[in-house]
Amino acid sequence: MDLQKKIRSIPPSPGVYLYKNAEGEVIYVGKAKSLRHRVSSYFHEGRVADAKTGTLVREAVDVDYIVVANNKEALALENNLIKQKQPRFNILLRDDKTYPYVKLTLGERFPRVYVTRRLRKDGSAYYGPYFPANLAYRIVDLIHRNFLVPSCYVDLNRSHPRPCLQFYIGRCLGPCVAGLTTPEIYQEAVRDVKLFLDGRQADLSKSLRDRMNRAAEAQEFERAAKYRDLISTVEQLQEKQRIAAAEGDDADVFGYHFENGMLAVNLFHMRGGRVLDRREFFWEDLPEFETVDTREGTAFSRAGTDIAQASGTTGSRALPGQDDNAEMSDSPSTDRVGTGTLARPVGASSTAAISVEDNSLEQLSTGQTRASAPTWPNFDPSQFFSSFLTQLYIGQPYVPRNVYVPVDFEDREALEEVLSEQLAGEGGRATRVYIAVPSRGDKRSLIDLAANNAKQLYDQRFRVMKPNARAIQEALQEALALPDLPRRIECFDISHIQGAETVASMVVWEDGRMKKSDYRKFIIRTVDGVDDFASMREVVTRRYKRIQHEKKEMPSLILIDGGLGQLHAAAEALNSLQIINQPLAAIAKREEIIYVYGQENEPVVLDHHSPVLHLVQLIRDEAHRFAVTFHRKRRQMRDRSTELREIPGVGERTTRRLLEHFGSLQAVKQADVAALSAVVTRHQAEAILQHFQK
Repeated sequence: MDLQKKIRSIPPSPGVYLYKNAEGEVIYVGKAKSLRHRVSSYFHEGRVADAKTGTLVREAVDVDYIVVANNKEALALENNLIKQKQPRFNILLRDDKTYPYVKLTLGERFPRVYVTRRLRKDGSAYYGPYFPANLAYRIVDLIHRNFLVPSCYVDLNRSHPRPCLQFYIGRCLGPCVAGLTTPEIYQEAVRDVKLFLDGRQADLSKSLRDRMNRAAEAQEFERAAKYRDLISTVEQLQEKQRIAAAEGDDADVFGYHFENGMLAVNLFHMRGGRVLDRREFFWEDLPEFETVDTREGTAFSRAGTDIAQASGTTGSRALPGQDDNAEMSDSPSTDRVGTGTLARPVGASSTAAISVEDNSLEQLSTGQTRASAPTWPNFDPSQFFSSFLTQLYIGQPYVPRNVYVPVDFEDREALEEVLSEQLAGEGGRATRVYIAVPSRGDKRSLIDLAANNAKQLYDQRFRVMKPNARAIQEALQEALALPDLPRRIECFDISHIQGAETVASMVVWEDGRMKKSDYRKFIIRTVDGVDDFASMREVVTRRYKRIQHEKKEMPSLILIDGGLGQLHAAAEALNSLQIINQPLAAIAKREEIIYVYGQENEPVVLDHHSPVLHLVQLIRDEAHRFAVTFHRKRRQMRDRSTELREIPGVGERTTRRLLEHFGSLQAVKQADVAALSAVVTRHQAEAILQHFQK
């Protein structure tokens, strides 16, 4: 059917429309209260000649539509289709930053706790999200120290000969070794952890107190003392939550800065009336926007020569004054997500217990001039925030009660209703979500502060201001979820040609620079043919067996040049040496994706501008260069020695002496008997001369 005829047949109902190009690809997704009016308006005389609309219209050869009941359904459907189809004429939220959850693996024989950034329907219980992100790690550490439930990746379905260090330092019950604990004792600890993460501190305290009294009556005083200390910890956390409960509501505050077709957005997460974290988004080469006329029959053009690409990275950076010693917050109630359970966000609710004071907020009370929301003729922030907030919040397990944005937009009320119904549908709070556009007062001051921070982010990102080494280390620790600040990184690479002359290299990055004095070369001895996995297993085993023998400190991170196969081979080598919980990661060459051992299903995808990715690539490339150089040298030595080794009476050691003395095979060929006799015996010299004369 002709496109114009098809457009005339579209009903005047609310819904979603999809423009397609000649290849059948969806290039734009939009919504409308009246599909016929909105779609036909793209082809009105005068608008086709408009460059901003014309680009889309010239490429579109077909249009599909989906009719829905109301504007709210259209809003949700548009969001799902944009995320599914990734149309290039839409604003796309490509944000690789997610906040962590605490995962309790209830489906295992001996459940464990992990920090994860991805929810799965695997029967586990998920609690969160937590921010700042390090709150999740502090909670897991608290569970290790008090409940002795581990986070290791050891196979607990079989017995091991001895436990790891965590058992000896009192942070694990030792389920990996028969006889150290019993299933009953372990399940009791898991029940305590679940009560703790569920926020049922009162029930947990009562259960612990009963067990303490029974242990005291049985004269098991050491065990009773452990229960007493645990009760004290739980009650202290309850006090923190009661103090924080009345401090304020949850809110997300947005600010932005647009310049030269590039956009930076800053998001402040306020929980309990305090700024706990911020999030950063970036778009490059934004298309030109046309001012929206909300009357039916007038369409909004997002077309342009270059399409918005949201980088959306950089990880969470705590704001000044953040209390890193706070251990736990909130009393989460449990909601269902698939076959697992999802707790209402700890550290992300109105009862957040982390004491955080943003020193930059003091500027608002010192008479600092507000930064008014800037406007540009080719950028419509209202249309941007309409698409941005829809993709950011719809389908998320937690949305704050208040969202403060710098500009109003057409679908604000509909989005409020969708998000409120979303929380109610997931068993969340019965409160309504409010999207507000403050024009004065403290709330407007917060938006101005977010805008000022967005300007700083823009300068750092697009004006190429190089961060200092400490900032990169902190960002690397955050991105790869490392337990400590990375001080030393050791990176391995394998080099060969069809299995010949297989060698490996190890390079070292330490305290912000490459440390060449610690570089190491390895000749692979136990592997025949092409087997990168076995080669990696050998070299990692040799390296860290020597480290254990010399009683040296392990690196902050072991980095592998390769994919999942090389990563697991390195992990097997470490496990064979009883090295547990060593940070280990691999970077794939083509995709530039970082796989962290233990979180392979959640690869780290960093923005191509990220200094963290640049650092990892620098170390990886140096390991590759060092390995290839060594391999090339070995191959040259092999090629040069092949002809000499064919001479009777000339072995490997003699060949090496000749090449080292004369420098090349050609010089050996040109030497006479007297010159050769300075290195080898007279008989060997005559044999060599006779061989080359023939």
